[in-house]
Amino acid sequence: MGKLIVFEGTDGTGKSTQCARACKRLEAQGVRFQNIKFPQYDEPSSALIKMYLAGEFGKDPDTINPYAASTFYAVDRYAGFARGWKAFYDEGGVIVCDRYTTSNAVHQGSKVPEAERAEFFRWLYDLEYDRMGLPRPDLVVLLDMPVEVSEQLMRKREQSTGTHADIHERDEAYLEKCRAVARQAAEYYGWKRVSCVQSGTLRSVEEIHEEVFSIVRTCLKGE
Repeated sequence: MGKLIVFEGTDGTGKSTQCARACKRLEAQGVRFQNIKFPQYDEPSSALIKMYLAGEFGKDPDTINPYAASTFYAVDRYAGFARGWKAFYDEGGVIVCDRYTTSNAVHQGSKVPEAERAEFFRWLYDLEYDRMGLPRPDLVVLLDMPVEVSEQLMRKREQSTGTHADIHERDEAYLEKCRAVARQAAEYYGWKRVSCVQSGTLRSVEEIHEEVFSIVRTCLKGE
């Protein structure tokens, strides 16, 4: 079996940036790895996800059943695993994921009452890892950032790329709840949390990367 490393965080926290930086460094060090990103928007398996995020099942994320929505993403991950990276992983390769089952814990878990959240967390991991047979992560790095900061970064990204926010990214209260749930999930599952802001100041991409990669290095060494 290989290693599965996951980058997680609420929208606008720099997951993709930090994932890309880690991959570049792994490549420089000669580590055999594959970089995977979920959802797989270019694949047929993401059809229900795209409908969901476009608001076709409802414009308010909180009105959409978290168990149903979770299965949309789970099926997409299963398709990616079975058709893509399973053999490489089984042969001992390192998989670096930008989002994974962990995103359902954060986003769909925010729709579940706090008292029932641990039950949802158990159900989610049982569905994907025990029932569907997807591999469990060896490491989850949670990038933690205040919502007001991540929203500023998302608006800048929209202006520079011409993209538009989905139903999750448009809802500030939803994002606030997701951040709280992400912290709860990190505690429940044992994820490694990296703070992107210190003393009210956004840390540099490089500073965050150095902390992140030290955690990744420890995982790969099996420490």
